[in-house]
Amino acid sequence: MEECMGIRDKRKAETSRKIQAAALDLVEEFGLEATTVARIAQQVGISDRTFFRYFDSKESAIVPGQGELVTALTGLEHAAGATPASIFQALLQVCRDHFSAEIEQHEFRRVTRLMVSVPKLLLIATSREQELVVELSRSLVDRGLVTQMQSLLIAEMVASSWRVAWQCFTQAERSGTSAVPSEFFEQAVKEMVQISSTGLALS
Repeated sequence: MEECMGIRDKRKAETSRKIQAAALDLVEEFGLEATTVARIAQQVGISDRTFFRYFDSKESAIVPGQGELVTALTGLEHAAGATPASIFQALLQVCRDHFSAEIEQHEFRRVTRLMVSVPKLLLIATSREQELVVELSRSLVDRGLVTQMQSLLIAEMVASSWRVAWQCFTQAERSGTSAVPSEFFEQAVKEMVQISSTGLALS
């Protein structure tokens, strides 16, 4: 049974990668507006209905990592009595793991180049990031883990770490510097900790 599940999961992951690759091919060749779910599905050799089993839009197929991250973050279980700090650290670990999976499973360099050449994709990514903040914050509050303010701060810090890491990686790619997104993520977290530990006084 477990072997069957493993095969099924591998096939699902492979189909997901094919859909993303097809979406990227079409955007690179025809542009974002001309790329439709129907064209993506046709290129992969699947039906529109099958496409929507994997992604809810063409944009999520082009940039799948964000949707997967939201699911991973909101689905994380926290121990009873977990502190806001420990919850934040656990969520950051999910981001670390996700970065590794993103590098291994998705064509992140192609996505990064498209973000630069197709500004609308960056706007879409920014919008999905706000969805991450809303959904993660709601998840933490609904489970009674933290207060409303704490949930928003935690969600914003997680999203900021993710965004800053990718922005720095994109800049490095544009300048021709060889870099790995996960390295920027670790640096972003380190800088955030250093800034917050300097004891900035409230005026």
